[in-house]
Amino acid sequence: MLRSRFAIFVLGTALVGAAASMPLPAAAAAHQQSESQLQKLSGEYTSAEFPDTPVSFYVQNGNLTFESERDVPTELKTISATEFAIPDSKATYRFTVDASGRGASVINSRDVTEVFKRTGEAVKHVFHDYVRTEAMIPMRDGVKLHAVILKPSDMKDPLPFLIQRTPYGVDGTSRGFFFAARPELARDGYIYVGEDIRGRFKSEGEFVMSRPMADHKDPKAVDESTDAYDTVEWLLKNVPGNNGRAGFVGTSYPGFLAMAAGIDPHPATKCVSPQAPMIDVWMGDDFFHNGAFRQTYGYDYVKAMESSKETSEVDYGKKDGKPVDGYDYFLSRGSFEEDLKQSGSKELPTWKLFLEHPAYDSTWSSRGVEHHLNEVQVPVLSVGGYYDQEDMWGPQSEYNSLEPHDDKHENFLVLGPWRHGYWSSSSRHLGNVQYGEPIGKEFRRDIEAKFFGHYLKDESGFNLEDTASFQTGSNKWMRYGHFPPEGSQPTALHLRGDGNLSWGDVKTPAKTAYTSDPANPVPYRHRPIQPTYGEGSEWFNWLTEDQRFVADRKDVATWKIPVKKDLVATGEVIADIFASTTGTDGDLVVKLIDQYPDDDSDPKMRGYQLMTNEEIFRGRYIDGFNRPRAIRAGDIREFKWSLHDVDHVFKAGHTIVVQVQSTWFPLYDRNPQTYVPNIMTAKPADYKAATITIYSDKDHDSSLQVPLMNQCDAVECF
Repeated sequence: MLRSRFAIFVLGTALVGAAASMPLPAAAAAHQQSESQLQKLSGEYTSAEFPDTPVSFYVQNGNLTFESERDVPTELKTISATEFAIPDSKATYRFTVDASGRGASVINSRDVTEVFKRTGEAVKHVFHDYVRTEAMIPMRDGVKLHAVILKPSDMKDPLPFLIQRTPYGVDGTSRGFFFAARPELARDGYIYVGEDIRGRFKSEGEFVMSRPMADHKDPKAVDESTDAYDTVEWLLKNVPGNNGRAGFVGTSYPGFLAMAAGIDPHPATKCVSPQAPMIDVWMGDDFFHNGAFRQTYGYDYVKAMESSKETSEVDYGKKDGKPVDGYDYFLSRGSFEEDLKQSGSKELPTWKLFLEHPAYDSTWSSRGVEHHLNEVQVPVLSVGGYYDQEDMWGPQSEYNSLEPHDDKHENFLVLGPWRHGYWSSSSRHLGNVQYGEPIGKEFRRDIEAKFFGHYLKDESGFNLEDTASFQTGSNKWMRYGHFPPEGSQPTALHLRGDGNLSWGDVKTPAKTAYTSDPANPVPYRHRPIQPTYGEGSEWFNWLTEDQRFVADRKDVATWKIPVKKDLVATGEVIADIFASTTGTDGDLVVKLIDQYPDDDSDPKMRGYQLMTNEEIFRGRYIDGFNRPRAIRAGDIREFKWSLHDVDHVFKAGHTIVVQVQSTWFPLYDRNPQTYVPNIMTAKPADYKAATITIYSDKDHDSSLQVPLMNQCDAVECF
């Protein structure tokens, strides 16, 4: 299940996706149909869920055959006149027919709720004949890494290498996998290489989570950059028919590996595309955000990754025959140290790092890739999602780190309203939020494929100047010469004391207070909370959840302002909060929300509170992330931190909402609100309720800096 961290959630794999192998039903061997009967089922079928990825059925070699743009042709086995089995799978296709016996619709037995209706004649796609080989590639220190190589046998011209290095295993790499995962690139033709990194699956060596960058002046030093270099060197010499060029691509952990390949790269490495890369796992990616520890993720992901060379399942057990709610699971255990004691697992290496290095010391800064991004050595296409629940920070930090050094204009950025890696999908929506077009498919076709074609094959068509962003609210692609674009102006949105927001200066001093109790923390999403990658997990879309589920809580402070004219916000949102606490430590969570009108045309969105930006800050790090300090009770302190980038239109008739709270559980561990040297080892008596006060006056002007493109409409025109 861990592979769902970067899994390809697409129509074809949902339909065909391999299940456990089993013998075909006996009827499949016994039932025969004439070609004319099968021809009546032939055609193109389309679902409402994925209207841009239709599937086709046609007769080939006397059998009904299935394909889509992402699924290689597969001959099906007949069970009955209207049901057909997928080889090596428990799944079947079931057709309905009209009065003439012609196919009208089809469902897959794995998901009978999704109906594909006949929409035309069958469409056949181009599928290159990729030949699969395996190799153990030697690194400079003698360690050998396992790789799978796919090479098109039907393309005679020399081709470049497209390489994805991964900790998630490459045994499943095949022609079908390549087309399902990256159909546009597979169709364009590359020598595709999937490689297990050190210590994972069939590769030798030791696995180190987010391996620190080595000193490349030392010829014996190894890291992910040197392993990428050595991989390219071996491929050039040992795989015939290459054109002497290589590119790297990857999403999530493989995105980090793709960026590493672009640091002191092999001369043949001509471009890299790090997508949702984990650039700094303490500052803002997987494990910490601004010092706040991501408890469920740090527990689940590390246990899955480090318990063995392969991935392990994680669950929270059962109570009264039902899965335990993750909220209760972690609340009952208390601190992270207690989590580990009760886990039944050995102390895993990264868990040990969490316990012993809770602050941003050299353990974490050495893993921060942004510290090494002081030169654009090869063209870089960074890709990220505004709703990435895992690595939203990475691509934005990567782009910002490289941009000052981009003399050749080879630092590119693509942002869209995607969850983690969801640009692999051709969906027109995320959760309940509709976008009206298949933005993932558009990115892959118009940007990603053109990027690699240009730098690896000298093809024309790549015309991205700097940044492409799918702007939500208006639901259209925007192209910018820089991000944020010229004209983006940070504009203060003030938190007044009467529960209202104001674009003008605060005139009446006021305070807003709430009590935060660690014994009753605010859940970060609807309960029950499943293991991150467990069965039925709702982890993937949680950033688009309706925030009304916490609106009535007394420990969530809320401010609002109606939108009278469309407001375009493009750039970085900054929280600037003046607050005090009766405790000696504490967290602040700030959410910027677009509340839809009660009469919205989409019934699902009526009154919906959709977060556009959100982030947490751990108070003990107010004087520096490497210098945790107690906060003096009652002191008013200024907390200022990024809520990340946005490109959104707040439409007229909507309402802008700001929520502030001090717990976001169990994604983030509870702050005891009493200062202790290490929250990871806090004792039950350390957790105490505290009252947090937000100040609004001329000397303590709590606000959000919103990057408005049409500032007049906010400040002067209302």
